[in-house]
This record gives sequence, C-alpha cells and structure tokens, in this order.
Amino acid sequence: MYFHIMTLFPEMVMAGLGTSITGRAIDRGLLSIDAVNIRDYAFNKHNSVDDYPYGGGAGMLMQAEPVYLTYEAIREKINSREGKEASQAPRVIYLSPQGKTFSQEMAEELAKEEDLILLCGHYEGIDERVLEEIVTDYVSIGDYVLTGGELPAMVMVDTISRLVPGVLHNDVSAEFESFQDHLLEYPQYSRPEVWHDKQVPPVLLSGHHANVEKWRREQSVIRTAKNRPDLLKKAQLTEAEKKMLEEMGIGEEKEIE
Repeated sequence: MYFHIMTLFPEMVMAGLGTSITGRAIDRGLLSIDAVNIRDYAFNKHNSVDDYPYGGGAGMLMQAEPVYLTYEAIREKINSREGKEASQAPRVIYLSPQGKTFSQEMAEELAKEEDLILLCGHYEGIDERVLEEIVTDYVSIGDYVLTGGELPAMVMVDTISRLVPGVLHNDVSAEFESFQDHLLEYPQYSRPEVWHDKQVPPVLLSGHHANVEKWRREQSVIRTAKNRPDLLKKAQLTEAEKKMLEEMGIGEEKEIE
C-alpha cells in the first residue's frame, strides 16, 4: 500500500512512521510512505507557503498553489507506475476537525485503497479553493484542535497499516482487537502467574480453548458496557449476554437493545 503525506514537516512524519511495525513493513516492501514537503513547491525565493487571509482575521493561511503543485507531483508519480491510467484520481484526505471522525470501520475501508494521499494543514488552515479542487474526504481524529495535521496523519497511517496483509506478524491480531466488533478487547495476562498477590484468571490456565474464548467474549462485553456503553448500540449481543449485563446492573441502565 502506498501512503503519500503532504506536509510542511516531512522529518516529523518519517521519524514517527519509520520505526516499529510500520518501519519494518516499509523495509519488507509491504508499505510505501512518502512524506512530500509542500515547501518544495513554493513559488518564491523564501519557500514560504502562507499568506494573510482575505477579509482579515488572526493568523496565516496556506496558499492554494503550493498545495496544488504538490498534489499534481504526487498524482504524476502514482500514474507513472505500471498499470495506472492518467485519468485516475487518487483519494485525498484532508485532516481537519471539520471532518468525519476516524474509526476502525473507516480504517478498514481505506485499507482497500492502493494509494492514499493525506493532506496536513497548518496555521489557520488552507485556501478553500484548493480543498474544493483536490480533497475527496475530510477526516478528524477527535473533537480538539492540534497545531497541524501531521499527528492525525500518523495515527491514520498506523491504524490502516495494521490491516494490510503481512504487516502484523500475526495477522489474526488485526481481527480480534478493540472496536472490531464494536467491543473493547478483553483483558490479557502474561507471566508470572501471580504478581503483587494478583493471580491470572484460572480459566486462562485451564487449556480449555472453548472456555477461554467464552470468557474472553464475556469480558469484552462487560468491559465495553462499563467503559464505552455507546459502542454496544452497534454490537451484536446474544440474549444470554444481554441478560448477563442486566443481572450485573449494566444492561438496563445503559439501555442495551
């Protein structure tokens, strides 16, 4: 999978994504992450890409032309690969608090793309005209304001990359994690068997795989009901699980359907 990140701070992006799981996936050729510096496409001797907004207001605004030229260069690179048609437009995601909130479902959808362009804004934003010209998706990672789009872009790349076949050593890990079935992940334990007088749940030591899976499912349901009851509205619960939560005093209180 190919990620193209339009940014004013490519070193920041690559320093974060060039390590750990994503870094190893890059080395193995499973991912390509290219952080493209928008300043390289500035049209003045100072390589500045910002200017004052029309109508006044605080701060500076990223200009349309450098952003557009960066996009055009990336699109040309994409289309130059074998089998690409010149008319094929890539998906462009603008990281913005105005966008749809990023989720696991969205990550699964985006992981199906061969190329993704992520546009990182700065200052007070980007000239609206170029956004209208190139952006296909507006995405937010939460209801708060950051200094730029680099951290959200890194979050998205990390999440999406885990869904690319071969990136995780154990591909099953991507299937049974938090939010996959609108449930949080069950608690996990490792050695020693007793730590600070706290023992590993006996069922995990039993070797009975069916009982282990049943316990894990129950713990996921209980943990979600306690910590993220909003997710349960989308989760597929059995009648037995609904009854279990009601008996615990959670189901009725959280209006589980």
